[in-house]
Amino acid sequence: MTHAALPDLESAPASALADAVRTRRTSALELCDAAIARIERLDAPINAVVVRDFERARALALACDERVAQGEADGALLGVPMTVKESYNIAGLPTTWGLAPFRDFHPVEDAVLVKRLKAAGAVILGKTNVPPALGDWQSANPIYGVTVNPHDHTCTPGGSSGGGAAALAAGMVPLELGSDIGGSIRVPAHFCGVFGHKPSFDLLPQRGHAPPGVDGAGIDLAVCGPMARSAADLELAMGVLAGPDGDDANGYRLALPAPRVPTIDGLRVLLLDTHPNARADTPTRNALHLLAGDLVREGARIERSTALLPDLAALHKAYVTMLMTITSYGTPGARDVISAHEWFTLIQRRAKVRRQWRALFTEFDVVLAPVFGTPAFPLTSEADWGKRTLLVDGEPTPFGDQLAWAGMATFAGLPATSAPIAKSPEGLPIGVQIIGAFLHDRTTIALAGQLSPMR
Repeated sequence: MTHAALPDLESAPASALADAVRTRRTSALELCDAAIARIERLDAPINAVVVRDFERARALALACDERVAQGEADGALLGVPMTVKESYNIAGLPTTWGLAPFRDFHPVEDAVLVKRLKAAGAVILGKTNVPPALGDWQSANPIYGVTVNPHDHTCTPGGSSGGGAAALAAGMVPLELGSDIGGSIRVPAHFCGVFGHKPSFDLLPQRGHAPPGVDGAGIDLAVCGPMARSAADLELAMGVLAGPDGDDANGYRLALPAPRVPTIDGLRVLLLDTHPNARADTPTRNALHLLAGDLVREGARIERSTALLPDLAALHKAYVTMLMTITSYGTPGARDVISAHEWFTLIQRRAKVRRQWRALFTEFDVVLAPVFGTPAFPLTSEADWGKRTLLVDGEPTPFGDQLAWAGMATFAGLPATSAPIAKSPEGLPIGVQIIGAFLHDRTTIALAGQLSPMR
């Protein structure tokens, strides 16, 4: 069989690759081998794909080609080579969460989302790097070492889905499966100039994505979600990944609402470029302001304040307390952070914040905000966040304060999409965080796609 020119793996969207396999213009095995060759050629200085499963990937690709030969060309991700975050269980591969005590843990069953990817025809090449316990905006650990940003090897690619963002940005793969509780999808996407989506809470099942030794219960605040080189591929992946699992699937079916506004004309936007707990630098705020101007010219209505906005300082305090309680669980040697009664108080505070966001989204379609206060920062070996500082417009600021940008959406379980919109004076990517109403994931992803031609 003769084929047309192989799609450009470095830039082609996952949808185009799947279509090429489906129409037999190329084969899944050819795409798989091309992706493997790119990883072997490019990854040594980046260190993104730290667990490689190339032989089994070739077997998956051959199985895809056999399906096509038999006339079974279904599967939204048919033959698409991709990677997943190290923290997802894949039978036979290590799942360590970057923690040395879990170095020898090998699960016997795939995570439910890995199963869904394979069922849709995805060819999983391996797993990408993370920080210890997924707890940093760098991706470095004692097992796999340090991952660097493809745009500047002295800078971080972000974390905790940093290896995945680096693999995307370097053109190794078109699609990645990440997770997010403190910006772990959004920040790496922002730092590396790719797209990432933090779904509405519990929209994607977490089973098979938990620290080794726990029994499969989902982690509060945490979500699983896709990362890609285009917003269209985020939408494609969500169609594969989202939906109930286990007992919930007995009675629930997913029917996400369509995007609120099909075009930018008429879009109601709240722009937030300041926060009481965190700063954003001048290039980041300028990028948002330029974007706002473009949106206004396309017919959007932009507001910069509203009485409907929750108290962001109080929200941030509650979010950080809840986050620290959650992230300490399952970590070797961790101790209790708060009492059970304090936890229930946080749950009540969150319910109030959710009502406030619900009211706000009757007046606005989306909220635009920084993903992080700066572009990618230089790599550091200092593990203690309390001893780190972040330079914002040349002034040192507390490193951990930047959690405030992620926490706005995370605490209430709202969807948030990170989309690249500009470059810093140093040439590093700058992204925007698009926050939507609960379960209006298709609105934030659609807007991310509409922004692409405006960059």
